[in-house]
Amino acid sequence: MNWRIPLADLDLGAEEMAAVQEVLQSRWLTMGEKTQIFEHDFAQFSGAKHAIAVSNCTVGLHMACAAAGLGPGDEVIVPSLSFVATSNAVRYTGATPVFADVLSLDELTLSPQAAAACITPRTRAIILMHYGGYACRMEEFFRLAEEHHLTLIEDAAHAVGADWQGRALGTLGHIGCYSFFSNKNMTTGEGGMVVTQDDALAERLRLLRSHGMTSLTWDRHRGHAWSYDVVELGFNYRIDELRAAIGVVQLGKLPGNNHKRRELTREYHQRLQQSLPQVGLPFLGREEHSSCHLLPVILPEGTSRVRVMEAMKAAGIQTSIHYPPSHLFTYYRRIHPEHVPLPVTEAAAERELTLPLYPGMSTEDVSLVVDTLAEALRA
Repeated sequence: MNWRIPLADLDLGAEEMAAVQEVLQSRWLTMGEKTQIFEHDFAQFSGAKHAIAVSNCTVGLHMACAAAGLGPGDEVIVPSLSFVATSNAVRYTGATPVFADVLSLDELTLSPQAAAACITPRTRAIILMHYGGYACRMEEFFRLAEEHHLTLIEDAAHAVGADWQGRALGTLGHIGCYSFFSNKNMTTGEGGMVVTQDDALAERLRLLRSHGMTSLTWDRHRGHAWSYDVVELGFNYRIDELRAAIGVVQLGKLPGNNHKRRELTREYHQRLQQSLPQVGLPFLGREEHSSCHLLPVILPEGTSRVRVMEAMKAAGIQTSIHYPPSHLFTYYRRIHPEHVPLPVTEAAAERELTLPLYPGMSTEDVSLVVDTLAEALRA
C-alpha cells in the first residue's frame, strides 16, 4: 500500500550507496575490515569495551543466553510485552522463559516487583527489554541480580542511542543486544550488535558467532593464521561487509536522527494532551534520555482498536501494535499450559496503538496523525 504517512521510514542516501559500492569493489564481502571498523565505532559510540557485530539481534540474544551458560532446567525471567525473539532466544538454549508483568500503562517496561516474584532456585537470568527506547528501572534490577546472582541481559533492540544516568542502554548489564532491522533507529537491513564490558564473555561471544573457530577467514587472508581449532559448539551468526559498511554510515547519522525523534515525540505528546486527553501517553516527559523508537498510545477503555486502525488506514496513515503478548501465543501456551495472568501486560496489549514516528516526519505530519486519530475516535 502507498501510505501517506508510513509507520517508519529509512534515512538512506548517497553515503550508504557509496559505502556499499566500495565494499563491492574491494571483493571482500564477509567479516573483514568494514566489520572491524563498525565494531570499533560502535564501541566508541556506546562506551562498551567490546562490540561484536552479528547478523541480527535475535542471534545476538541467543549468543548472549548461550554465553551465560543457560540450558535445560534453567529459568529466565522475560517480559511478555516484547517481540517474541526475546523469549525465543531463551528457548534456543533449552531454558524456560518465565513471563513477568510490566509496570503500568504509563510505563511499559518489566516490573522489578513482578520479576522478583518469579524468582525460583532455577532462575539464572533476567532479560530486560527497553520498550520503545525507554530505560527499565535499572537500579532495582541491579539489586535483584546481585542478590540472587543472576545474569542481566539487555534486549536493547529499541534503544540504540538511549542512555540511563549518562551510560548507554545495552551496556549496563552483563550483555546487551541491539537491532539494526529496517524499522530501527539505525539500519543495516538485517544486522545487530552484541556488547559487553567483560573480557571472558567477549571471548566466548566471538567464538560462538563463528562456529567456535579460533581464527577467521579474514585472519588467514591477512596472513595472521594458517589454520584453526574449534573450541566451542558455535554458530554461523556473522555479519557481512555490505551491512557493516552501511552500519558505519548509519551510526554517524544516529545522534541527529534520534534528536529529531525526541523533538517529534514531544510534539506528539503536546498535541495529544491538548486534543485527546482521554488517550494515555506512556513514558510522557521521558524523551530526553530515550531513543524514542516507538510512539505508543493507550486508547480509551472500550475503544475498538481495529476500527480505529481501519480509519487511520483509510486516511493513508499506517499504525501498528507493540506487541501481541508472547505468553498468549499458541507455542508458549503449550510450554505454560497453566495460564498465569499478566493483567497489566494484557490490558496494554488490548489498548496500545503505535503511531508513525521517524526522523523524516514534519510537525505537519504529526498534526495530521493526531487529527486523524481524533476523527477515528469520534467515529
